[in-house]
Amino acid sequence: MTIYISQGRYTATAVRAMTTKPEDRSEAIAELLAAVGGRLIGWYLTLGRYDWLIIAEAPDERTLVSIVLAAAAGGSLSDITTTVALSAQDTVKAFGKAGELAMKFRSAGTDYYGVPVESAGEITTEPK
Repeated sequence: MTIYISQGRYTATAVRAMTTKPEDRSEAIAELLAAVGGRLIGWYLTLGRYDWLIIAEAPDERTLVSIVLAAAAGGSLSDITTTVALSAQDTVKAFGKAGELAMKFRSAGTDYYGVPVESAGEITTEPK
């Protein structure tokens, strides 16, 4: 399963409610993820731009988006961002596939395939 990192903010109403009646929100998120075959890896209260961060596994992007939308539908969350996180093994595979695809892709402004645009001028078809 793919790992996702989501961050967001609580609305002022949610902060007021939780300071009046504190609760462990990780339990609700874990239940929501489990209902669709996912798993909560971690839930954190954070400082800075975002108030909370979750790390979760979900079967696919559509499922994760559904979870985020369901959680946001109650009106207590805002400014949610989600990032796909690849393991080291998946990253190696992604770079390998990218290397194969780069040889088939022509960058804008160049006649050459599989080379960075800044290097394209160094390639010649005539022998030196």
